[in-house]
Amino acid sequence: MREWVKVESTNVDAVCYEQEVLFVKFKGGACYRYASVPPSLYEQLMLAESKGNFLNKQIKGTYNYTLTKDGE
Repeated sequence: MREWVKVESTNVDAVCYEQEVLFVKFKGGACYRYASVPPSLYEQLMLAESKGNFLNKQIKGTYNYTLTKDGE
């Protein structure tokens, strides 16, 4: 079972990180699975003041993703 971490963000609800796969649940209900994300980048995301801005600048467009249903 995935261990989701709730984050303080206007757009992102929670994140989960397992074996270089980053799952991101958005408050609108969408859930994305980003592949091959290094642990150091996940750590930077968790330290970022704005999770949404970090995702937009560092993750989106760089890492392959799939839209998933509730993080499956």
